[in-house]
Amino acid sequence: MSEQRSYLDQLKDSYAHTGSLVCMGLDPIVEFLPVQSDSVRADLNTFYRTIFKEMNLLGVYPGAFKPNIGYYSALDRPLEEDFTGSLALADLLEMLQNFFPGIPVIMDSKRGDIARSSQNYAVEAFDSWNADAITVSPYMGTDSVSPFMVAEKGIYVLNRTSNPGGKDLQNLQVDGEDLYLKVADVIIEWSRQHAGVGAVVGATSPAELEAVAKRYADSGAQIPLLIPGVGSQGGSASEVVSRLKSSGYDLALARINSSSGITHPWKGNPIPEDWEDVVVGNLRTLNEEIEKALV
Repeated sequence: MSEQRSYLDQLKDSYAHTGSLVCMGLDPIVEFLPVQSDSVRADLNTFYRTIFKEMNLLGVYPGAFKPNIGYYSALDRPLEEDFTGSLALADLLEMLQNFFPGIPVIMDSKRGDIARSSQNYAVEAFDSWNADAITVSPYMGTDSVSPFMVAEKGIYVLNRTSNPGGKDLQNLQVDGEDLYLKVADVIIEWSRQHAGVGAVVGATSPAELEAVAKRYADSGAQIPLLIPGVGSQGGSASEVVSRLKSSGYDLALARINSSSGITHPWKGNPIPEDWEDVVVGNLRTLNEEIEKALV
């Protein structure tokens, strides 16, 4: 971001300007790219640039972007001095700055370590990649999360995740309450230390999403929510909005994520000739579903 604004302001401003609560995941699956050559970096560059031009042409925008760093670093072969994935991610971030200034970029890396190691991960996300926010794990507590509390930056702490295995630990009973609710209380306390501390809560467990959102709303804290699980994981965007409205949560701070459901909907099927129209159409459809649910 070129202006130094709080992350909360970035989210609110982005929603005001785009009218979108969608977070567009940018997780490339190379074998499903509609452009194939001997250069994966060039193919990714063409893929994203074509989509972004179409989005700008039609005026269809998300309220945030979220590249998952693992999809890019997996393409690197450092021992062969091949950094295809990292260079493709750098290309992508530059395009986002040029095409969509003001729309937050969330680096999805789910980091979590201690002391200097966490500090290094914060430098990676915020200095090396210039992301506006990062996803982090809370498992090692305050000294793991606090290095990410950087001025004007956002932190999305894993709270109740969308994957089926999330219940293995997150729904353990602690003093008569699910662990994910205890984590929510800790996130509230962290948010009082640093504006911009948020939470990752999946769309695949609507009742639990509502419980967490209500706890945040009742606390009076402004806690951004990143809500994955819509689309291929089975979550419903309209139900997410309904649950957030019922909880009293400030919807301008929420971002409902869809990744391959927007960018690679043809997985395993023939790629349509008008693939860029399909991608932008999927984004528009999700925007419209959410907008309708907000009424």
